[in-house]
Amino acid sequence: MADVKGGPNPLFLREEELRQAMELLFFGYRDFTREPDQILADYGFGRAHHRVIYFVGRHPAITVSDLLGILRITKQSLSRVLGQLVREGFITQRPGLRDRRQRLLELTDKGRELEAKLSERQRVRIAKAYRKAGAEAVEGFRTVLTNIIDEPDRGRFERPEALNPSSSGPSSGKPEAKTPPAKSLARR
Repeated sequence: MADVKGGPNPLFLREEELRQAMELLFFGYRDFTREPDQILADYGFGRAHHRVIYFVGRHPAITVSDLLGILRITKQSLSRVLGQLVREGFITQRPGLRDRRQRLLELTDKGRELEAKLSERQRVRIAKAYRKAGAEAVEGFRTVLTNIIDEPDRGRFERPEALNPSSSGPSSGKPEAKTPPAKSLARR
């Protein structure tokens, strides 16, 4: 008897399915950011502050240049947000060891506390969704999101250490200061 299935069903590429995916991303992001937005409002901060705090925490000793490459915002926009975070004691900046013109950014204890508070509910939300969806769906989700990201940044998620940067940290217990590879930060 002949197999009537001709391969994967491409119905997910119909206009309505694509529109639904766009809406799912919108509503997912809206709800994913709701609780952190409420916390940020208490500090007089917005989502730009959250992104800076998150990536400085994720990449201790990141340079301003690399942070600009990740966020893809203007120097003026970053300067305004970063200046406020430094003045209010959430981030420190120091000159680079090899190039004194570089500014290396790190969270202070106050900054790490805020980053943990902002990320905790998001981690819980993701963990709950992952558990409910299962391993195969999680891998599919990662594949879809990775392919939504512009090509130069995809490499950040293909390395195991990108998913868990603290797994290869020095014996001091502090995560190793790693900045993203230069090629993935190229501006277009």
